[in-house]
Amino acid sequence: MNKRTLSKRLLPLTLAALLAACAAEPATRPAQAPPPAAPSPVSPAPASTSSSAPVAAPEVVGNVWNRLRGSFQMADCGADPAVMSWARRYTRYPQGFEAALRDALPQLTYVQQVAAEHDVAGEFVLLPWIESEFRPIPARRGRPAGMWQIMPATATAMGLHIDRRYDARLDVQAAADAVMKLLRRYYDEFHDWRVVDFAYNAGEYQVRRMMQTHGLPPQEPVVPRWPVRGITREHLTKLLAMACVVREPEHFGVELPLLEPDQHLVPVPLPHSMTMARAADKAGMPLDALKALNAAFRNGMADANAAPYLMMPVNHAQQFQHALLAQAAVANATPRTGSAAEFGTEAPARRDPPARTHRVVAGESLWQLAHRYAVSVQDLQRWNRLHGARIKPGQLLKISAPM
Repeated sequence: MNKRTLSKRLLPLTLAALLAACAAEPATRPAQAPPPAAPSPVSPAPASTSSSAPVAAPEVVGNVWNRLRGSFQMADCGADPAVMSWARRYTRYPQGFEAALRDALPQLTYVQQVAAEHDVAGEFVLLPWIESEFRPIPARRGRPAGMWQIMPATATAMGLHIDRRYDARLDVQAAADAVMKLLRRYYDEFHDWRVVDFAYNAGEYQVRRMMQTHGLPPQEPVVPRWPVRGITREHLTKLLAMACVVREPEHFGVELPLLEPDQHLVPVPLPHSMTMARAADKAGMPLDALKALNAAFRNGMADANAAPYLMMPVNHAQQFQHALLAQAAVANATPRTGSAAEFGTEAPARRDPPARTHRVVAGESLWQLAHRYAVSVQDLQRWNRLHGARIKPGQLLKISAPM
């Protein structure tokens, strides 16, 4: 796995110290995969105070389309007539295609960063287009949900939490990280990205049986002639078709949109639970837009106990951060004689336990835990007296500082 520093994707976590005076509730979570060892149930930690740097766009080199083309690892447009046919079908109405792609670009760009971190073939950045056109498909009983269209049982196997208030399948950050981790695991087992796509759509058990019977498929034809369902074969064809459009947009008469730096998505620390309406007001963005980017929160409440962050474009994340800092400064300077409502808080103050912990399960890394709990790798090392990044299954780690 290509492990970048956490700071390239997480906002600097600056709010907890200034917000301590506020009376607020503390922050305390496609293919069928076999359930891995279940992660220890633990509430996310509050935001760290280790940095006071301002919010900034992620450091990226070139535009997303150039990065994607450079990371593609499967066949090009001429590999199969069906690939070209689907590419033409996607771009039949160029203006509509470009508009839909423009709407999806913040999520697509974020997913590209996650795929690069996990060293996953660039074609899979386009997987949510095949599944949902990057739309946050709402959850229904027993049905797939989110832009990745993940089934409930698969979500459990992937460590994505679902309850009546929060569904991690619709969490842009959590779901992207879990899916890319799954795809990387498939590739490490099957050593063929085409087979990885089959496993995502048809299930790894079926693919394993196919491998035992037929062995690793040859490079041609590009869509392996395995006795899989037509929908599974078509899934790979569609993925290659979208990659074809990205490779040669001019061939299809379309222009791929670009994303301004201040429109890149970033997770901004959520120091305490609040209504989505209140968060949208502080961020200066439409409520519907904020809800669409944070569809994992099901009841209009951004629950910091479920996920200690909100996804926002950089410019709105900056405004959100500044608004919270200003609120904290006012609270620090104001005698606390009134009710919690007078100080703009959502709930009575409650004391955190001395420190929260996490029991390491197989396959987890220090970087992944820092990412999950919105803290820095350096803080995890300091709190646990670690001299490197190595951790082992069964190890109990502190994931917040003692009070």
